[in-house]
Amino acid sequence: MRRARALAGLSVAFVLLATACGTTEDSSDDSTEAGTTSDPTSDGDGGPGGGETAGGPITVTDARGVEVTLDEPAVRVAATEWNAVENLVSLGVMPVGVSDIQGYDNWVSSAPLDDTVTDIGTRGEPSMDTLATLDVDLVVVTDSLIEGAIEQVEATTPVVVIPGGDVQDNIGQMFANLDLIAELTGTQDRAQELRDEFDAKVEEGAEAVEAAGATGDQVAFADGWIDAGNVSVRPFADGSLVSDVFAEIGLENPWGLEGDPAYGLAQADVEGLTALPADVRFWYMANSADGGDPFADGLAGNAIWEALPFVQAGNVVRFPDSLWQFGGPTSMMQYVDAAVDALG
Repeated sequence: MRRARALAGLSVAFVLLATACGTTEDSSDDSTEAGTTSDPTSDGDGGPGGGETAGGPITVTDARGVEVTLDEPAVRVAATEWNAVENLVSLGVMPVGVSDIQGYDNWVSSAPLDDTVTDIGTRGEPSMDTLATLDVDLVVVTDSLIEGAIEQVEATTPVVVIPGGDVQDNIGQMFANLDLIAELTGTQDRAQELRDEFDAKVEEGAEAVEAAGATGDQVAFADGWIDAGNVSVRPFADGSLVSDVFAEIGLENPWGLEGDPAYGLAQADVEGLTALPADVRFWYMANSADGGDPFADGLAGNAIWEALPFVQAGNVVRFPDSLWQFGGPTSMMQYVDAAVDALG
């Protein structure tokens, strides 16, 4: 597992789904759920995150339907997409390589990195030369790499592909990804703890929503960006991860739009907001360190925006910075807390 791997010389460009990155490109239609199998033998000593460590080889089936076998649980892991990074950190496995550390720090506050982590370049094109210096046991990526890239990396290093999401059951896919990474790193016990913590947080959130008299209230959640002076709105439609979490605590999604098949993200503009119910709560994500506030700043003085009933009623809430919309259980627990806070 720990043998040096000759990654140098591979010039492969990873091209990931930009929608998973919080940008505007279309996402892949392929969001096959990953399954896992493993040797049940355990040495009982506990894995890197305090979970049960398998004593023999581990075989998993990833999002491609490909079986990947490790001789033992991975310790030195690199990851290109932030949902995988968040899962690793929350499982107690600090990755040795992460794409775009500054961006991760800007967006993901639930599972901070320490100063031992090496930046391996952008999420779209990590540095093969840098990876070559890290002697990794495993690279975790999402499911939209350029043709041939995985095969070239797999010549020297095990690669596991996880789906970015699945609009049919994004919470289920979130936990499938977590469980797969836990299987590979011997941290299954911690994965179960995270599931229990999430369930408890959802129950707590549902009780708070009910106490606020808000059960059944409609919440339109979105993010957006400014391009050439125009504000583009990205609704989180039915099946999006954040929307699914809100539904778990008793809030309804009013977007009458169809999102993409992986992330449930739709497209709109300020005129499209006029189709929302008058009594809707409009909640949105922005980030002062990355893109600013397209709604408060980009729509200031916009007659359509300012005439919207929910704007006039003050039912607009910006969520705190650094809550990753496409993350794992730790980020989604932050969204439960933010939703309760937004209800006042």
